[in-house]
Amino acid sequence: MTDADFDYLRALLKSRSGLSLAPEKRYLVESRLGPICRKHQIPGLPQLVQVLRSGRNTAIETAVVEAMTTNETFFFRDKTPFDVFRDGLLPKLAAARASTKRLRVWCAAASTGQEPYSLAMILDEMRPRLGGVQVDILATDLAGEVLDRAKAGVYSQFEVQRGLPIQMLLKHFKQEGEQWRISPAIKGMVQFRPLNLIRDFSALGQFDIVFCRNVLIYFDQPTKTDVLRRLANSLAPDGALFLGAAETVIGLTDALQPHPEFRGLYVPNRAQPAPAPRLAASA
Repeated sequence: MTDADFDYLRALLKSRSGLSLAPEKRYLVESRLGPICRKHQIPGLPQLVQVLRSGRNTAIETAVVEAMTTNETFFFRDKTPFDVFRDGLLPKLAAARASTKRLRVWCAAASTGQEPYSLAMILDEMRPRLGGVQVDILATDLAGEVLDRAKAGVYSQFEVQRGLPIQMLLKHFKQEGEQWRISPAIKGMVQFRPLNLIRDFSALGQFDIVFCRNVLIYFDQPTKTDVLRRLANSLAPDGALFLGAAETVIGLTDALQPHPEFRGLYVPNRAQPAPAPRLAASA
């Protein structure tokens, strides 16, 4: 693969997904795109780039973008954000929504579904304490293939052993041979939808809680700033945004500020002008 081919791939990934691929990540391109060449009987990466440059095969272009995005995830990943969600945010926001009886949660990088299903299991456990407040979970991701897996709700033994407490496994999953299928009740609590974070998502409406963890680390600074600004606009005035442990809003936007108590949690900066109110879109 020539330098020109690599630069073309970097530009394509940046424009389609926001992924900022460093020059030293050339090996990653070769390892992740090799299987696409074999699947489509393309001799090698130079020929794959030719196909992409022609613009005549959108399916292969989509496959390339999805292959280069990172979909590492597991149930209750990092644990602390889920504890904060259950013990710090849910009771407070449920009380604040006693009149409307509705809370909206958005998982903005849902991958194969472990994060939104973890939230759904917490909500199932918390239902008696929510005062009849209905919680809607919207889960989105750029990659259609991983969303299909998330919608199926079927996981390997290895996947359910990563972070999932045994009592929740036995309560919410049914074993099918060497795999585990999540219960219809938990699966029914999550709506999955394809979405690209670098595109406009204002039509989704307003959310009370947004999880957008371990996504910004793959963007360059202007893209991070733009996405954070639009995430801030999507939050209710008393809403909250979860970012990954290695992510921050500091130096990127004044629309959000760190939560005074919980690390990795960000809230709208009330000193900034509030966005114009929007009606919540149906999830």
